[in-house]
Amino acid sequence: MAAVELILLQRVEKLGQMGDIVKVKPGFARNFLLPQKKALRATTENRSYFDNQKAQLEAQNLRRKEEAERVAERVAGLSVVVIRQAGESGSLYGSVSNRDIAEACTASGLTVDRSQVVLNHPIKTLGLSQVRVVLHPEVTLAVTVNVARSAEEAERQTRGESVGAAAEREEAPTAEALFDPGAGDQPDVP
Repeated sequence: MAAVELILLQRVEKLGQMGDIVKVKPGFARNFLLPQKKALRATTENRSYFDNQKAQLEAQNLRRKEEAERVAERVAGLSVVVIRQAGESGSLYGSVSNRDIAEACTASGLTVDRSQVVLNHPIKTLGLSQVRVVLHPEVTLAVTVNVARSAEEAERQTRGESVGAAAEREEAPTAEALFDPGAGDQPDVP
């Protein structure tokens, strides 16, 4: 299949900046870039339209970027708690998805869509994880996701304490600690 030429209307990660003319696969153009209004087909009419509208598009982009930067400064260091059921080893029954993180962020005061949450891999264990939230194509925010079985466990994880099976093994007394070496040394009394 032949590549499709597009004019980018905003910065697209790993593709280009606003105004760049790029060649992409037809499916990427048809299913992602064009429906989300991130690009236009690079026809002669659209090129002249873009040249005429370039100043306005850049001004709109700059306003949105400044707004996203203000929001990022306001909620810098955001940490959200997601409560899930997990096994003894700390592995979850299921996983934490970008939808769960978006809902937790919204509950914490940062309204984001699930498409703005970037997960490199699904979260399948208890603990703290760093997740990127894209507020604008040029502004990202790091959010700490605390996955725990209960609010008390989440608080302990935040303080840096280990939880789960490993922590229970550390806290449980060992057989040597329970054994009293002097208990069997008393003589038998008839």
